[in-house]
Amino acid sequence: MSSPLHIIYIDDDANHRAHLSARLDFAEISHSTTDYMAWLQDGVKQPSDRSVIWLGDCQLPISVEKLMQQLEQRDEQLPVIAITPWPELDQLSDKLQQKIIGRLNPDATLTALTVMLHRALIYRQLQLQYAGQPDLFSPKSVASQFEGMVGHSEAMARVRKMISQVAGRDVNVLITGESGTGKEIVANNLHRASKRANGPFVPVNCGAIPADLLESELFGHEKGAFTGAINSRAGRFELANGGTLFLDEIGDMPLPMQVKLLRVLQERCFERVGGSVTIDCDVRIIAATHKNLEQMIVEGSFREDLYYRLNVFPIDMPPLRARIEDIPPLVEEFSRRVTEDGFGRIRLHPAAIRSLQQHDWAGNIRELANLVERLAILYPDAVVGVSELPSKFRHVAEPDPDLYVEATTESDATATVTQHPFELPASGTDLKQQIETLEKSLISQALDQTGGVVARAADRLQIRRTTLVEKMRKYGIQRK
Repeated sequence: MSSPLHIIYIDDDANHRAHLSARLDFAEISHSTTDYMAWLQDGVKQPSDRSVIWLGDCQLPISVEKLMQQLEQRDEQLPVIAITPWPELDQLSDKLQQKIIGRLNPDATLTALTVMLHRALIYRQLQLQYAGQPDLFSPKSVASQFEGMVGHSEAMARVRKMISQVAGRDVNVLITGESGTGKEIVANNLHRASKRANGPFVPVNCGAIPADLLESELFGHEKGAFTGAINSRAGRFELANGGTLFLDEIGDMPLPMQVKLLRVLQERCFERVGGSVTIDCDVRIIAATHKNLEQMIVEGSFREDLYYRLNVFPIDMPPLRARIEDIPPLVEEFSRRVTEDGFGRIRLHPAAIRSLQQHDWAGNIRELANLVERLAILYPDAVVGVSELPSKFRHVAEPDPDLYVEATTESDATATVTQHPFELPASGTDLKQQIETLEKSLISQALDQTGGVVARAADRLQIRRTTLVEKMRKYGIQRK
């Protein structure tokens, strides 16, 4: 029996080590053995991501808690199997006990060994899968492994797992999902995690290029091939040689072009438009679409043979409404990005988050990113509540309506002017004059309310003192 894991068996009893090692050799299970002193002294060597530790008899004056802490320092995701008896294990903290995935008798059957190794493998895979998950306020924590893929939902965990499974295999991938779900981000991550990572990543939006130009865009053209071809030009297949070609919106590709693409996928070569020289290409294809290609096959608008060429490994991106638990970290990530772009940083009130989680998100991640940017412009460096959200995103009641009632029912003229500055008459109005009248009124009110102190009046109007002085001079307003 071959095993995807490597057992590190630690035991101070040489006879135990020899006995178990012989059984593991017979079962063709990868393993190594050592004693505790040698293992503790080997502080530099780290276990690999295929390792599982088996703890046997220990004759050193060291507690099992200390041993477990040493293991955790070397690898937080390391599964541990205790070879009985280890009564001290029951006194460990919950965190350390969780690393003990099971206990095994040295004379256990081969079936019991297999079950325990399977349990260790699942534990290791899950720990590695979730190791990069961000907390709500640290979306960068997964950036090094899955750039741009923020979220800790089960749906996103499945996508990450699928990327990890197929990234190293040089097969075509078809990414499906609604518009705005992040299909190009998945394609980028697949490329970066593949053996072609040092090669180019070349995206092509098949729906954005006119049908009569798509062939030239993909395969290039020779000088004089058509009107306007004043020079020879390499196509996207040539530019992507040795790397990855991302065919976005493949469902929009015209049928005649689908035939030519299929030929290139089958023969791994092509000719430029107007050329006769065959060019070999070494390109991995990742395609994406928001359309139902199987339905398009039935309707005759997409070739079935091309579909099966592209759909070697499908990845379906979940819509945002199916992963609403990812909205808080996504909002935090988008807020961080707009802050880096020079906008004010915003945070959302918990009620506002709940409201967003009830939205249908037809535009998915892209719609949420646009909303955060809009809020950052409207409410820089502020906490955004339900009432500050655009009306289409308000799906829960305002938890503190009195706050807004108080703010909008002030009796002073400033509040009244702010809410309803002017009712436009049917005959129209002189906008410049109305603005000047409003500005003079507000400046006069600010000076009255602050006893004519220009600096304080400027603070109330939220402008600089020098700006207020210039406006007072312009309108001939004097301090009283």
